[in-house]
Amino acid sequence: MTGNITIFAAKKIITMNPAQPEVTHVAVRDGYILEAGDLDECASWGAYTLDDRYADAVLLPGLVESHAHQSEGAMWTYHYVGAIARYGPDGKLRPALRSVAAVVEDLKAFEPTMSDPQEPLFAWNADPSFYATPAPITRQDLDQVSTTRPILVTNASGHIAYANTKLLALAGYADNHAAGVMRDANGELTGELQELAAMAPAMAVAGGAMLGGHPLPIYFANFGRVAALRGVTTVNDGGLGAYYDPAFYAVAAAATAAPEFPVRIVAHHNGITVTKAEDILAHVAGLADKGNDKLRFQGVKFVLDGSIQGFTARLRAPYYYKTGDNGLWNRAPEEIAGLIGAIHAAGLQIACHCNGDQAAEAFVDAVAAAQAARPRFDHRHFIVHGQMLDEALLRRMAALGICTTLFPNHLYYWGDFHYSQTVGPARSQGLSPLATALRLGVPVGVHSDTPVSPIDPLFSAWCAVNRVTSSGRVLGANERISVSDALRLVTLGAAYLLHMDKEIGSIEVGKRADFAVLGADPLTVGGEHLKDVPVLGTVLGGQPVTF
Repeated sequence: MTGNITIFAAKKIITMNPAQPEVTHVAVRDGYILEAGDLDECASWGAYTLDDRYADAVLLPGLVESHAHQSEGAMWTYHYVGAIARYGPDGKLRPALRSVAAVVEDLKAFEPTMSDPQEPLFAWNADPSFYATPAPITRQDLDQVSTTRPILVTNASGHIAYANTKLLALAGYADNHAAGVMRDANGELTGELQELAAMAPAMAVAGGAMLGGHPLPIYFANFGRVAALRGVTTVNDGGLGAYYDPAFYAVAAAATAAPEFPVRIVAHHNGITVTKAEDILAHVAGLADKGNDKLRFQGVKFVLDGSIQGFTARLRAPYYYKTGDNGLWNRAPEEIAGLIGAIHAAGLQIACHCNGDQAAEAFVDAVAAAQAARPRFDHRHFIVHGQMLDEALLRRMAALGICTTLFPNHLYYWGDFHYSQTVGPARSQGLSPLATALRLGVPVGVHSDTPVSPIDPLFSAWCAVNRVTSSGRVLGANERISVSDALRLVTLGAAYLLHMDKEIGSIEVGKRADFAVLGADPLTVGGEHLKDVPVLGTVLGGQPVTF
């Protein structure tokens, strides 16, 4: 470290370092933290430049998003029809559409603006669980928009899509009777496609980004922008990107290496659409010496089940509330056991999507078998979502060294739906059991799963603190956590899951100079206002990022 020293001054710097919780200045050299303390202490290293642009702001370690998808960036090149009002990378707010009729009318207005009459219309994040009558969008609904242009609309869960008649015909669904290709009582296609295998032919026709493919630079630019706007300096890309493809990797590497790219991406290797362990391991080996200062690869991501609000997650008995139905496996337990055994034996970290408790139990069983066959310390395998983890599963996870990133955003956006429709009153109280996980010593983070919900770690922290639904119902008051614990989840907690806690997550000497710049003190505004703390900017590697 031989470069010039910059000392940043702030009204308050929350370090997340228990030995020194708060300071007023931080000295930076060559992108790393040199000293933290008061001005005299930071100045003791020698000649410096004082940067006081944040003198009236509060600095926090750069926020870490522990599970997201870079497809968020691609989605912003398509048409948004979500039920949640959402800011795009341009900073503009898109309205919430909360009925089938509203979605159809919005698409009717948008479709004539498309210049090519043959171009598929791809729209994203529709969510019938928010509608007064929560019925799926049908092909007949979308045929009102066009019968000649193929149309595909994805569900906010990412596990369901809706197609019009034209797209179903082009994708060859007439003779497709696979699980998840939904039909009515007369055997006619409804247009609803559940889970990735059923969606794949439609996605191929629509040209959507959900299943990977060759990205454009704008995809990464959008992804970095929406993350940085909410104070994020490191974001996990959760496994769908085809980085092993030379064309995909070339775009990703160039985009992230650009000086203006505002975040670090930690990408999971794709175990979602890549189906064989030997292929996954070959891709891992091929990327072993790849990446750059803002792109690295960490572990492999699998998906066991679907989404709770889409009724495709795998639940233990009594299964779904009132109906007794159950969801779909994306990977059957016997298949995932073999995959996890192979990836674990290769010394890699595993992240696994498990929304329902039956899926989580299958993953825990598979890790237990893998550990018995080849014990490993500090593997940091983690469950993604884990919404229905109970105390028994969490105790097993603690014993096996399994971590989790939980999804408290669901409590706000879909909590009322879970209470009344999916899991019922009792089980909805225990969704995303953060307090229990912390009490049992399970390493934990929280996440947005963007594009499922907007990337915003302070909002995720607010959900963890308050556990309130959009109607004001409190779900699981005893699972609430403190503001300080919530801030740890979106800094050091998430960094630990990504094997980066030695580099980021706190403002300590020797760590990267990554900061979130806030317009208020999250420790004093009160837990109910945590989501309203303004994000003024970020600092990445000692370089201010402006919006």
